Formats: sequence, structure tokens, C-alpha cells
Amino acid sequence: MSLLTNLLILIVSARLLGRLFVRFNQPAIVGEMLAGVLLGPTVLNVIHMNPALSGISDLAVFLVVLSAGLEMNFKDIINVLTGRGLLLATLGFILPFASGVGVGIAYALDPMRVIFLGLCISITALPVAVRILQTFHLLDSDIARNSVATAVLNDIAALLILGVILNLPGELSAGSIGFSVLNTGWKLLALTIFILGFNWIIQKLVERGVRIQRWSEKLIELVGTEALFGILVVFVLVFGSVSEALGFHFVIGAFFGALLIDRNFFLASRYNELDHTLRSITDGFLGPVFFASLGLEFSVLTLKSVDFVAAILAVSIFSKLLSGWLGGRLIGMRGTEAFGVGIILNGRGVMELVIASIAYRRGFIAQGLFSTLILMGVVTTLITPLLFRRYVMPRLNQKS
Repeated sequence: MSLLTNLLILIVSARLLGRLFVRFNQPAIVGEMLAGVLLGPTVLNVIHMNPALSGISDLAVFLVVLSAGLEMNFKDIINVLTGRGLLLATLGFILPFASGVGVGIAYALDPMRVIFLGLCISITALPVAVRILQTFHLLDSDIARNSVATAVLNDIAALLILGVILNLPGELSAGSIGFSVLNTGWKLLALTIFILGFNWIIQKLVERGVRIQRWSEKLIELVGTEALFGILVVFVLVFGSVSEALGFHFVIGAFFGALLIDRNFFLASRYNELDHTLRSITDGFLGPVFFASLGLEFSVLTLKSVDFVAAILAVSIFSKLLSGWLGGRLIGMRGTEAFGVGIILNGRGVMELVIASIAYRRGFIAQGLFSTLILMGVVTTLITPLLFRRYVMPRLNQKS
């Protein structure tokens, strides 16, 4: 079938199943992911993931992250990462990573597979966390700020380790490993300087009384109102491109680029136009395609050892729940909020699949482990909104 036919079937199926789940008081993304599983190689074998669909999925990820960045505040995220929230973010990576390494050692995997297993279990997918929090209207909450900051730090840490591994030469030595660490470290430093430097310039302009709102209005007068969305996308794409050029996933840079765009940059009416345009595209079209595409990645035929799969699923879920709850309690969050953070951190999807696919393409892991990691990403993403609605939302609503 052609790309457009595949896209039509995917969108209609994802939207229908998504609405069906909403009717039963469940998040739409669960139905959207199940649509991908049903249409993919596991059940009907109608649609397969291909480069064209992958490109559309990447665009969806970009716009979901862009939408979230506009709704959140740059200072809030930085304050979490530089304050007590750093403890939560660190635990959110170390405990799951150590758990994954433990499972790998228990099943006698070679060192490279052990590391990649730990990396994939430690990941939290930023776009997935953002979309779930948007679904429950909680982006402006402590749960969201700590979850998103932890997801960002988790992804950066995992990509740092991945960068070190990919830069290693064939023959390992202490010198070559040290060089690889330094090579990846300076790239992270460059990305950090780029983001914080841009934020510093904006703050200085505001302190000197410069009304950035006027600049945006003049730009709109020059290129037209309809180009506002395009200008915003180009701005955020610059940050995503810099991030990708330095060896990190474009999601990291795009998210911080969107975070830097303050509401005060636009008139209230302009901002509402942007928000409406973004939500129409992401919620109505690209969002369902993205989550359905995650389901397409899964194939049950390549799974072999049932006990190994069960061990990975159990460890991946409970390690994230524990790290989120423990870290949240240590920084003073209420029990319900801390558990909510742990549940949100459990959603993987995008970044975990990125790392797993890189490892598979480079020959670091085999097809069996690759499919197991895909299953882990699909299952953890599927159950995250269900757990959140069941165990967190009722208690949050009681307190509000």
C-alpha cells in the first residue's frame, strides 16, 4: 500500500480506538497505541514501519515537545535540575540503570548488551511524559516539573553514555575510553552553553526594558499573520538541529528551544492562536500517528525466552516506580505526588526505541533482545496513563 493509504488507515484506526477508550474513561493514547499493535506484524500485519512513516513520527514528536515547551516555564525546569529535584532526577536514572545491569548479569549477557539493557530501562521518554501530563491537564504542577526535569536528565545521561560507546575504537584501552568521554563531554558542555547563553541574552534584553513583544509584532507585520507558526517552528528547529549536530537527540534541543519562548513574547491573542494551531495538528493528526507508530514497532514472533521478557518488564516497571516515589519523598513531595512522578517516569517509547534501534543497527544487540526492548517500551507506555488515572488522579482530585 502507498504511504497515504497507510497513513489514512493508521489515523482513522488510532482516532477511533482513542475515542473508544475516552468513552470508557481511559486516556486516548492507550487506544492509539493499541491501534498500532493491531495493524502491525503482531496481529493483522497490514502496516509496517518504514522510513516515510518514521519521518512523520519524528515530526509528531517535534510538535508534541514544542507544544509542551510553550506551556512550561524555563526557570521552573532549571530550578528543579539545580535544586533538590536533582536528587530525584539522579535516582530516576541510577536505580533503573542498576536494575537493568543486574538483570543482564543474572542472564549472563555480554558487557555491551548489559549496558544497553541498563540504558533502555533507565530512559524516560520526554514526549510520552508530556503527552500524558497534557491529557490530565497537569503540565503546570509539581508532578510535571519534576517528571519532565527527570526525563530530560535521564535522556541526557543515557545519550552521554551512548555517545561514549559509539565513539569507542575497536581496540579498547584506558586512553581511548578517556578520549571518548572527553569528546562526548565537550559536546554536552557546548549544548548547555548554547541554551543558557541564549537565555542570558533574552534576560538581559528584558532587564534593559526591551519589549520583545514589539519585535514579534513587527515580524508578523512583515511576513504576515499566517507565518507566525512557521517562525516559531524555525526558531525551535535551530535548537533541535544544534542538539542533533552535537550527537544528542533533536528532542532535547527542541524542548529547551520551546521552553525559551515565553508567553510575553506575543500578544495574548497571538499566543492563543499558536496554542490552538499546535493542538489542532498534534491532537487531531500527528499525535495519534506517533503513538500508533510505537505499536507498529512490536513483533511478538521475535520474542524467545518468556522468563527473560517477564524479568525485564517487572524490573523496568518497578525500578521506575520506586525511584520516582523514593526520590519524590526525599525532596519533600506528598506520597501521591511522588508516586505520580514514579508512574510518569515509567513511560518510555521514543528515546528507548532510539537507543535500542541504534544498538541493533550497530550490532551491539541481537533481534531477540531488540524485540524485548520494543515490547518493554510499548507495555510501559501503555500502562503508564492507566496507572496514573487509577492510583493518582482520584487522590489529586480529592485534595483540589
